[in-house]
Amino acid sequence: MKGQPAHKRILLKLSGEALMGDDSFGINRTTIVRMVQEVAEVVHMGVQVAIVIGGGNIFRGVAGGAVGMDRATADYMGMLATVMNALALADAMNKQGLTARVMSAINIEQVVEPYIRPKALQYLEEGKVVIFAAGTGNPFFTTDTAAALRGAEIGAELVLKATKVDGVYTADPQKDPSAERYAKITFDEAMSRNLGIMDATAFALCRDQKLPIKVFSIFKHGALKRVVEGEDEGTLVYA
Repeated sequence: MKGQPAHKRILLKLSGEALMGDDSFGINRTTIVRMVQEVAEVVHMGVQVAIVIGGGNIFRGVAGGAVGMDRATADYMGMLATVMNALALADAMNKQGLTARVMSAINIEQVVEPYIRPKALQYLEEGKVVIFAAGTGNPFFTTDTAAALRGAEIGAELVLKATKVDGVYTADPQKDPSAERYAKITFDEAMSRNLGIMDATAFALCRDQKLPIKVFSIFKHGALKRVVEGEDEGTLVYA
């Protein structure tokens, strides 16, 4: 029913690049404020929102220096970049009248609180937005995997992967005008067609936990609200 949320608790996966807007790196203030407004809309509908944020917008600026670096060291640098993004996102949310809490998978307690599952669940029940930073806390895992893991841990009904395109297509819609959007597709079909929706570890975790994924465009005004209302927006990947 329009205007009513179809989901009570969601996990939103935002890439660090989404925060750049049209800039080449860093955080674009206009972009982050607009994203927070979209999140605020669904929070005010009574939906419990948790967010996993990437760090590409910051790490890209130092990636050149990471060439030849130990992989684990580079991954820890990426985790710290996600903490910076999480702080910026929480600050923007608090300024919009939301209450946001940042929980980090690596301990930096002077800056953010550590991730403790029961506390995260308590915050969500209280209507606070919980932002999970520092990925899984382990090198060699992506923030996609962190999104799948945290989504399963908090009992999210849906993992929302926010991208630049409004769903998963049969081909690249920018190169092929005849490309069609999948309204829904099963995990097995997505794997057999090699659609690359998430990295393999994250995808397998969602499939095993029967945790559906919705791919949609965070840049399309009102798309997040339409997804939460259960409308035909983006692409649903289901078991």
